[in-house]
Amino acid sequence: MAAMATGPAAAEAAAPRPVLWGKVLDQERCIGCHACTVACKSEHEVALGVTRTFVKAVEIGTFPHVRRHFQVTRCNQCADPPCVAACPVTAMFQRPDGIVDFDRDVCIGCKACIAACPYDAIFIDPVTHSAEKCNFCAHRIDQGLQPACVSVCPEGAIIVGDMADAESEISRLLARERVAVRKPQARTSPKVFYKGGDVAALDPGRSERRAGFFTATPRPGGTPPPVAGRASGRTAAAAILAYDNAHSMPWDWRVSLYTWTKSLAAGVFGVAAALSLATGRGAGLTGAAAAAALVFLAVTLALIVADLGHPGRFYRILLRPQWRSWLARGSFILTAYALVLALAAGGAALAVPGLGAALRVPGGVLAVLTACYTGFMFGQCRGRDLWHNPSLPLALVVQAVLAGSGALQIAGAVHGLPAGWPAALRLVFVGALCAYGLLLAGDALFPPQTGDGLAAARQLRRGAYALWYWAGAGGAAAALAIALASGGAAVPAAALALAGLLAYQHAFVQAGQSVPLS
Repeated sequence: MAAMATGPAAAEAAAPRPVLWGKVLDQERCIGCHACTVACKSEHEVALGVTRTFVKAVEIGTFPHVRRHFQVTRCNQCADPPCVAACPVTAMFQRPDGIVDFDRDVCIGCKACIAACPYDAIFIDPVTHSAEKCNFCAHRIDQGLQPACVSVCPEGAIIVGDMADAESEISRLLARERVAVRKPQARTSPKVFYKGGDVAALDPGRSERRAGFFTATPRPGGTPPPVAGRASGRTAAAAILAYDNAHSMPWDWRVSLYTWTKSLAAGVFGVAAALSLATGRGAGLTGAAAAAALVFLAVTLALIVADLGHPGRFYRILLRPQWRSWLARGSFILTAYALVLALAAGGAALAVPGLGAALRVPGGVLAVLTACYTGFMFGQCRGRDLWHNPSLPLALVVQAVLAGSGALQIAGAVHGLPAGWPAALRLVFVGALCAYGLLLAGDALFPPQTGDGLAAARQLRRGAYALWYWAGAGGAAAALAIALASGGAAVPAAALALAGLLAYQHAFVQAGQSVPLS
């Protein structure tokens, strides 16, 4: 009887071999029959109006030499999935075998994963109100079956296999064939590869999106105007989109308004605390400023909850946070800031000696964090290139100072200010306006370096959101002119600045999402 092997070698042999699932979409074989789309909807009971996978069609060439190219579009199963990092409650997660899956019963419907995905592969299901996408048919994989789309493809254009197995069909195919991935610049390391796919189909910026193209899903009310292909003028043959998913933007006016109310919540107390420390006066006024900031913060939190697909689950951000998500981190920052504001306002109302003065520094620090964390949250959105500006957190702090100093000037005109505050407040207000103008000028002089970023910048300044953008810039310029011309016109200048800031923030948030990613 042969002796059984023991020791580390035997343990290594007995250990399960790691698996890494991948997929090759052979666009040379694809005939655009949409069988994969139908099978997916049937297998997962996908609701009407949304789809986990669809077949995009682009017509390339000039008449009469025109050919329709297909591209199977779905979740790219990234090795570094930004949706997982952005999800605040671990509803999006990555399995040990590399499959990026989701739990609809955990999802709060914040849409952070949709904003983070550079492939427009995630949607909010209209029935469950949770985020869903292609999950590689993980339940079938676990039973040793092929994904539904693979089973029905009549041409064998979808190849799924274990990339960790050098002898698997997909590993041999990847070793001998030239393949491409979508948006390699997003640095997500997709595990969905395209063989024979035309660049005009793989890159949404390379084809012209005319208003009349057919869509796999209904056009939602928030669909932005078509964005012309950024590279069509550099190609020898025309590329016109014929069939695609309707592009929609995950975050609507509520997120735009939330950035404005958050600027007020951070700025009112932050500026008041700084002025109190700098002038040595008005420590008691920080209590009133804290109460006003608390009101703005309550509105901010109400807007965040109202934008959730599952408002009743909002508490999960605090109970099961995913700490890589800046939305989760921001929720804790807002909670800590709210507690400090409540203590400061309560201490002033109850005349607790020294409490307001003691909270100025920690409250000021939390005000800065409250103002700037959204910049890091936007930075997690890999496909929204307009937001990938390293100065964005600083810009948000400047906007908070502008909002806070403007609001305090309006309040001071009604209730009065401590001695020394009006001159200092006017100086802060003018300085914030100048810094804000410099940041806007810097964005215009040093535009984004990617095609998607440039397309979004065009939408911001010359496209669908130009009116909002120029109203914001014009409001700031007019406020600065009024503030410099007359020190007694604080209220009109502050009102113009606040209105202009709201207009600009709306334009910036919406334009950043306006460029199609699929």
